[in-house]
Amino acid sequence: MAQHEAATIVDNGALHAGEIVAHEGGSGFNIHPMDQFIVQPLFSDGAVGMFTLTNAALWMLIVVLCTALLLVLGTRGRSVIPGRAQSVAELAYGFIYKMVEDVTGRDAVKYFPYIMTLFMFIVLANFLALIPMSFSPTSHIAVTAVLALIVFLGVTILGFVLNGASFLRLFWVSSAPLALRPILAIIELVSYFVRPVSHSIRLAGNIMAGHAVLKVFAGFAGALGIFSIVPILAITAIFALEVLVAFIQAYVFTILTCVYLKDALHPHH
Repeated sequence: MAQHEAATIVDNGALHAGEIVAHEGGSGFNIHPMDQFIVQPLFSDGAVGMFTLTNAALWMLIVVLCTALLLVLGTRGRSVIPGRAQSVAELAYGFIYKMVEDVTGRDAVKYFPYIMTLFMFIVLANFLALIPMSFSPTSHIAVTAVLALIVFLGVTILGFVLNGASFLRLFWVSSAPLALRPILAIIELVSYFVRPVSHSIRLAGNIMAGHAVLKVFAGFAGALGIFSIVPILAITAIFALEVLVAFIQAYVFTILTCVYLKDALHPHH
């Protein structure tokens, strides 16, 4: 009879969460689904400092290099009949350009380079994290919170620069009855400042949850012997779902950025 125990281990301020201990037929096995998210220094065993090169920094650098290789080197030939890299780059370019134009308007096309860069960084980070033994930067709230805060501060500053005090009309629902407008203004203000929280947690939470579930089923597959076919089938299905989630979460983050940018450019209800 299998027994499962979850524990949270705190070691030098680092969180080792989600240890599952099971005993099957007298032999035990340990599954640590959250260990894959631990930020560790690459060249030492000491504490992580401000300038320490970590696995998270390494994989973010790899993501940046892959983005440059795809968008710069992959399209350098500008062939009439594009190769694979050029086709992917052109498809991504057209997809994000149309998103910006449709959601935010033609006057927002000038901000397309940043939105395109943001999408490519997130989607490639999500896809590269599906490689075995890799690391997922977007599973960490520290990374997604910085991305969300840049968007939040950027569109807020842009809103005041372009519209001045009239940017505050964003919080005044003029179509509502006059007695309800002050209450709705408070609700709109609170929801506006919650944006970076939901923007960042949604991405980090979905990526972390998917990888943790994969690790749990992989642990069961390695311990059940002949019966491991069941968790292996589950891993295959979950991995296929994670490929879809990797793209969808990048898409959601990007389209919300377009929506927030639209509010800055056109602050009215």
